[in-house]
Amino acid sequence: MAGSFGRIPFGSDFTGLYDSVVWGTGQLVSGDGMGGLGFTSVNEGSFASTVDEDGGILAITTDTADNDNACLVGPRCKPASGPAWAEARFKYSNVDVSVFFGFAETMALDTPVMPAEFATATMTYNPGGLVGLQYDVDGTTDDWRAVMGDGSAAVAGSGNGIRANATVTADRWVIARVVLFEDGSAECWLGDVGHADNDGIPTMRLIKKFAAGLTPTDLFYPVLFVENRSGNARVLEVDYFKGEIGRDWACT
Repeated sequence: MAGSFGRIPFGSDFTGLYDSVVWGTGQLVSGDGMGGLGFTSVNEGSFASTVDEDGGILAITTDTADNDNACLVGPRCKPASGPAWAEARFKYSNVDVSVFFGFAETMALDTPVMPAEFATATMTYNPGGLVGLQYDVDGTTDDWRAVMGDGSAAVAGSGNGIRANATVTADRWVIARVVLFEDGSAECWLGDVGHADNDGIPTMRLIKKFAAGLTPTDLFYPVLFVENRSGNARVLEVDYFKGEIGRDWACT
């Protein structure tokens, strides 16, 4: 048999205290005893704890130039080594942003690029494999969209993204979950304020199950991106970002 630890958990509940920490490239974020998270950004900004809400929340503030972004990054994973999943709960201070949550093959550690961007009615897929949930205020119709792409093109019927028919509202919690399977297929789940139970808790909905479209032996990063769209500092508050990936037991 292989070793006993075939699954690798990662992430954080952000229960530590962050006091307006100014970031640079590759700042480490607390892992809560798990696998931890990395961080990269275009230009500077800051981390701080949100202290008027319970449970531990990290507030990420972008820099002020238009299209400055910030990205929390999990460990690289290979779908062929076993299913990978990531889940996050977050909210944004203003709707004039773009957000991407999911898995991305391409990750520049000095100048990260949003994996997928939506403007007017067209989705742009940036290089490398990707799958996840995307919101972009540059679109004519504001919505969350499930996307899958590879080689700068849509795959598995993603086209201009699969609309979630969600309610896009500033300062309200969103829950997103993306699962990447061994054969390169994936599922994108979303919970938003417009689809909540009687207690106001977002109900997770399967937005899209993509048939095999990504290469199972490629390496993907779990990521949570925010990018401003107005030349103003914008805040992404993250309650948690957690997940689990498979381990490659091969000798080579």
